Amino acid sequence: MRLLLATDAWHPQVNGVVRSVERMAEAAAGLGVEPLMLTPSDFASLPMPGYSEIRLSLVTRGRVLARWKRLAPSHVHIATEGPIGHAVRAACLSLNQPFTTSYHTRFPEYLAARAPVPEAWSYAWLRRFHAAASGTMVSTPSLERELAGRGFTRLMRWTRGVDTELFRPRDADAAADPFPSLPRPIFLSVGRLAVEKNLAAFLALDLPGSKVVVGDGPDRARLQALSPGAHFLGALTGEALARVYASADAFVFPSLTDTFGIVLLEALASGLPVAAFPVTGPLDVIDGTGAGALDTDLRRAALAALTIPRERCRAEALRYTWAESARQFYDNIATAHALGPAPRSPRRASGAALPRPG
Repeated sequence: MRLLLATDAWHPQVNGVVRSVERMAEAAAGLGVEPLMLTPSDFASLPMPGYSEIRLSLVTRGRVLARWKRLAPSHVHIATEGPIGHAVRAACLSLNQPFTTSYHTRFPEYLAARAPVPEAWSYAWLRRFHAAASGTMVSTPSLERELAGRGFTRLMRWTRGVDTELFRPRDADAAADPFPSLPRPIFLSVGRLAVEKNLAAFLALDLPGSKVVVGDGPDRARLQALSPGAHFLGALTGEALARVYASADAFVFPSLTDTFGIVLLEALASGLPVAAFPVTGPLDVIDGTGAGALDTDLRRAALAALTIPRERCRAEALRYTWAESARQFYDNIATAHALGPAPRSPRRASGAALPRPG
């Protein structure tokens, strides 16, 4: 399989889409796949207004077709619905080439948080984009049910994983403690600092101890002004991020719009119990596991998380591996490709789903 993997989300962005695409590319060789990446680094681009970290590629179907001849892909996966995603989709349709897509981001909710655009309009646009695919991958059962109810078709399950060697419990070591002087307990939140992540709900909580926020983004200045007592560490990666997870006492995930939340797995793998709202993502990862607390009252959830044994969190995280995620991903692509191009009719039955590989 020579897989053209097209994504508008790429470095320097730090988010779940980038991490997922990277992991799938890294796993490709071991599964007999040659990944052919198409990212914003391949084209001239402009910074997205108000969010310069995101680059909008200046790409057309013609430019994609010119690269296509050189790359000669046998399979295509479109990870995002941005300029690159649209150009590759158009190229596939012109060549009658089957392709798969994935639904990572709730753009309707994100857009509605920034502009007066009805969510129904955005969902109609996204439904049309994904309807041309032979399969659309979603990360959780609750998201699959929701999208099927909105008329999305040919849905396929693709879970996520976590690096359990990097993100792991650490022995108490005063010299390595990133919070030696902060009052305990430490409530941690990790993610992009943008309005759709609902960080203000976390910062507004009346909690004992300290609040720590890891991440960066366009909403950082507003959030720091909102909660001057919180500790903002900026964006962290690798060992520095892993030590922060392992040194906190509870992980608070205030988002109402994530489709999964890889940070949930990173926290659990570090032995860190999770507090979140009972919404898509936390419901799928945390509910019924005993590794976190879900409540419509986020303060109550955060305090309840403090009582959860850390070993229970670690055990739950060990169920999620990037190896299994990659197996699902590439099996989905092979299954969808074998079915051929999706029918062009807009009247396909709502909620029709592909058979899931073993």
